[in-house]
Amino acid sequence: MSRLPIEDVLPELIAALRARGRAVLQAPPGAGKTTRVPLAMLEAGLCDGRIVMLEPRRLAARAAAERMAETLGERAGETVGYRVRGEANVSKATRIEVVTEGILTRMLQSEPDLPGVGAVIFDEFHERSLNADLGLALCLEVAGALREDLILLAMSATLDAGPAGELMDAPLVTSEGRSYPVEMRWLERPLGAQARRLDALVDLVERAVRETRGVGGGVLVFLPGEGEIRRAEAVLAGRLPEGCVVRPLFGAMPFAAQRAAIAPMERGRKVVLATSIAETSLTIPDIRVVVDMGQARRARFDPGSGMSRLVTERVTRAEATQRAGRAGRVAEGVCYRLWSKGEDGALAAFPPAEIEAADLTGLALELALWGAEPEELAFLTPPPEGALAEARALLAMLGALDGKGRITDHGRALAALPLHPRLRHMLVTAGAEAAPLAALMAERDPLRGAPVDLALRLEALRDPKRFQRNRPYQVNMGVLDRIKGEVRRLRAQAKGTGAGLSPAAMAALAYPDRIGQRRKGDAARYVLSGGKGAVLEAGDGLASAPYLVAIDTDGNPREAKIRLAAQISEREIRDLFGDQIAWVDLCEWSKRERRVVARRQERFGAITLDDRIWKDVPPEAVARAMLDGVRDLALRLEGASARLAARVELVRAEGGDLPDFSVAGLMDTLEGWLLPMLTGVKSAEDWKRFDPLPALRTALSWEQMQELDRRAPGAFVTPLGRKVPIGYGSEVPEISVRLQEMFGVTRHPVVGGVPLKITLLSPAQRPIQITRDLPGFWAGSYADVRKDMRAQYPKHPWPEDPTEADPTLRAKPRR
Repeated sequence: MSRLPIEDVLPELIAALRARGRAVLQAPPGAGKTTRVPLAMLEAGLCDGRIVMLEPRRLAARAAAERMAETLGERAGETVGYRVRGEANVSKATRIEVVTEGILTRMLQSEPDLPGVGAVIFDEFHERSLNADLGLALCLEVAGALREDLILLAMSATLDAGPAGELMDAPLVTSEGRSYPVEMRWLERPLGAQARRLDALVDLVERAVRETRGVGGGVLVFLPGEGEIRRAEAVLAGRLPEGCVVRPLFGAMPFAAQRAAIAPMERGRKVVLATSIAETSLTIPDIRVVVDMGQARRARFDPGSGMSRLVTERVTRAEATQRAGRAGRVAEGVCYRLWSKGEDGALAAFPPAEIEAADLTGLALELALWGAEPEELAFLTPPPEGALAEARALLAMLGALDGKGRITDHGRALAALPLHPRLRHMLVTAGAEAAPLAALMAERDPLRGAPVDLALRLEALRDPKRFQRNRPYQVNMGVLDRIKGEVRRLRAQAKGTGAGLSPAAMAALAYPDRIGQRRKGDAARYVLSGGKGAVLEAGDGLASAPYLVAIDTDGNPREAKIRLAAQISEREIRDLFGDQIAWVDLCEWSKRERRVVARRQERFGAITLDDRIWKDVPPEAVARAMLDGVRDLALRLEGASARLAARVELVRAEGGDLPDFSVAGLMDTLEGWLLPMLTGVKSAEDWKRFDPLPALRTALSWEQMQELDRRAPGAFVTPLGRKVPIGYGSEVPEISVRLQEMFGVTRHPVVGGVPLKITLLSPAQRPIQITRDLPGFWAGSYADVRKDMRAQYPKHPWPEDPTEADPTLRAKPRR
């Protein structure tokens, strides 16, 4: 092997591992860390057991093992071997074993002390995959509790490796690498919002091939996924110069084709159309030109499918830098970017850790199997609490966790299968018959433009050629081929043949929270057993189905559009979930009917299989439901109730120890003061007639009522003994009273130390004077009022000295 940049730091790395048993290695792509470090550790005799190296992708795992074996003059499977999903190439002589990340998790769960393993290397740790984060957390616990001799090494291609070193309490070793200058070429202006990005990329590739004819070497084009690669390959086939060969490169393609993309060309020029697998995991030796579409696929939780899906996002600056560096591995190179220089500043610095946004159901299952809470393990990024809680709720629904969150025997069976727990549950329960459905649901939809019916996909899977002849839909044969391969693997792993369940029943096992019941009405709207809503296009063949399983939706949180579904019968629902179907007594406020509704319902989750009137509903249940009605209808205080509340608030404002009688305060405490008094109130009309005054009075103790009456009395007693309500709605207490009724009063009435505002009324109950100084009024402006009033109301007394007159409400006696 020619000398690689990593060689310069190997002595430092080996010394750190020998002294501390742990290290973090930062080395740029192409430095040689993947193929040279494991061999150096083996040569140094650091450990007696096998060296296990994790790779995030199957292609990278096989390529790394074959390259190391070639260095030793051997074939893979001898000193260096590999194990990936569905394939193993190891022997008793194997000392270095390259595995995909899920393999390590299975090794740890089956034998936590990792017998026969001396070192674990986490390659490409900068990608922060969920399995790598979990694997490192578990290995750190194993090393601390069971295996002090276990050597741990994390290798990163980016410069943000410091946090990993702090987590591992390990030294950081950095390799500068070796690279040549790369000339950057940007778009002059950003692509418009309506531009077809793939068409623009093809034009850029054609331009790059033309402009770099004198540079030579291969051209590496970064695209987000297989679909884009296939479409670009079809267009480029007739547009590139003679001698240019297009080579696709993505994880799901046959290994022979992958080798062809990696191998140098003897003649002509190679244009490799690759996913991010060529960013850091693989080195393609003869690349001089990079064309970057600026997109990457990441695992994100997809509410539409209830599982993680790969979504297309903008690359980060770190990813774009890694891609550009691929052009400067062997000589000076050129990088073309499908974005403008001004757009570069808006790119995020680093890609997020998968644990922050992916579906955590698999992680929750692994933690339950391990028997630890996430805070008990050394996670570089702790799993979000909300997402983890949702994952555990789903596992409980699938029977993988018991009521206390502990793993069940069924959960242990699920953990052994390399699928999403939804699909594992379906496969374990239904047996090998569910293998085609599990493989189909784990892949993207192989039909384009087809109705949502799952049966169409299964028909295409059984006989694709016949299906294409009889149906007008586009069939992705590459996806179907992958599904068929996965079917064979899953059938070999499945146990039993199941109970002859229909595809819809099998799908319901995977999606017990997605069983939909059609709502009343013309529109094909469904309520799902998990409580959410979904809708079908009116013309779809399943639009009239009373029940269905919504396998995939667009994820809209309000009412999701169904993209894949299967019709299921009520009988099948009862057969599958009989132990989860129960009668529920419901007494609740109906906003639509504006009254309390009491029903007895047979329910599975949020869907109702039978519905009857609840005849003997307890009055307490009606009253409690009416509280929600009050919250809906609002609390309006009028008349005596409003005056009482105002009195209480006045005393409270002056420091009195009384309950909060503001509208907001009363609404917050409805259960305490209103609930006992709601007997017989069932509707909006009942509430409109309801007098809250007695209920408000019960909220005050005898002592509090005494304090209230003393500091803010409810009424003023006139000289005639008549009680006039005192209003407390304005800044000062006030009353309205006939002027003649106040004759003889020589001291102004006071409430709580504040003079009452008195509105004096005419015999016709019209205001004639407002005063807060009654003696002053008698001595002053009363004379003018008397002149006017005597003319208007001659039958009523208007004495010259009102302070000496007797109060009255009567007119003068007839003569």
